[in-house]
Amino acid sequence: MFQAPSVFQRAPLPPATREPEPRREQTLTATAPRPAPVGGAPRATAPAPAPTRKRDPYFDNVKYLAIVLVAVAHAWEPVMDGSRATRALYMIVYAFHMPAFILVSGYFSRNFDMTAPKVKRLITGVVVPYVLFETAYSLFKRYADDSPDMAISLVDPFFLTWFLIALFIWRVTTPIWLSLRHPLPVALAIAALASISPEIGDDLDLQRVLQFLPFFVLGLLLKPEHFQLVRRREVRLLSVPLFAGALLFAYWIAPHMQLGWLYRANSAQEMGAPWWSGAVMTLAMFGCALALTIGFLAWVPGGARWFTVLGAGTICGYLLHGFLIKGAGYAGLFDRHAWLSDPVGLVVVSLAAAAAVTLMCTPQVGRVLKWATEPELSWAFRKAPAKR
Repeated sequence: MFQAPSVFQRAPLPPATREPEPRREQTLTATAPRPAPVGGAPRATAPAPAPTRKRDPYFDNVKYLAIVLVAVAHAWEPVMDGSRATRALYMIVYAFHMPAFILVSGYFSRNFDMTAPKVKRLITGVVVPYVLFETAYSLFKRYADDSPDMAISLVDPFFLTWFLIALFIWRVTTPIWLSLRHPLPVALAIAALASISPEIGDDLDLQRVLQFLPFFVLGLLLKPEHFQLVRRREVRLLSVPLFAGALLFAYWIAPHMQLGWLYRANSAQEMGAPWWSGAVMTLAMFGCALALTIGFLAWVPGGARWFTVLGAGTICGYLLHGFLIKGAGYAGLFDRHAWLSDPVGLVVVSLAAAAAVTLMCTPQVGRVLKWATEPELSWAFRKAPAKR
């Protein structure tokens, strides 16, 4: 979904008898027409082909691997009770998988402004899917879980739809963040204040929107060279002891730490912690998540792989895998098969979740769901005025 020009065409040099043209900026240009032959009419020239755009395989790889981690972590939730090792792995994955996804989303939102084409894309690619899938998840719970009182509310996101409303809020505020002199400290201060403000409530899941905000703002500030630095061999080597140490620490603290700190959906007071711990944990969790995200990004392959094409369909994988996870829970699958909490069962659950979300990211699924994830709503928008 994110594309960037990869080649540039140069116009041929003008004839020697003409005045030299000013130096052109590095933009995509059409091939200049050939001079007309002497005594004849100008030759007809074919229209210049549309500039081709090429996706960066590295970021498609990042998005695919991140969405696999999201799905696997969601699949672990019903079966990790009683397993300290699984809880530790869950904490590690949850510490960075959404921050990594949000950081990349911010990186590709750097050029967002409130122009008509980008607003249209925001509505069709974020707002409409939010409305459709928030409704679908609510109805799914109502009938699959026999919950007739389940309300359809667009102001109280259910399960994973919070990310869409968060992305909408983050993106429309992009011009504000890019205009500030020090946007990241401001975003961190807002996140810390949110973590000690229980009165924010559940509307639009604003706690998550505000507490995850620093990762989006950081993504806005990144440049391509920053990702080149992350992918250096030295960073890869350092990430090995980093993850090993993080896993040991997570195993030690797993029985004592509240998972709410990872979800960022509640204030410190709502989790029964002193108010000041919210600000402390905001900064501590940001540092931990950033370190683990760097380690994750360092090991993502930069070239095309068999799964690279799936990176373009992560929106489908994200929105669909929740039906599988919730459906298994509503059907009592995890309650009836207690062996799924055993080591072998955890492997089975992990592989099943990874395989399912991989299928959901395929181009075939994307084409089938395009009406919901990228609907064509030209009838709902004004036509752009003709240029004079």
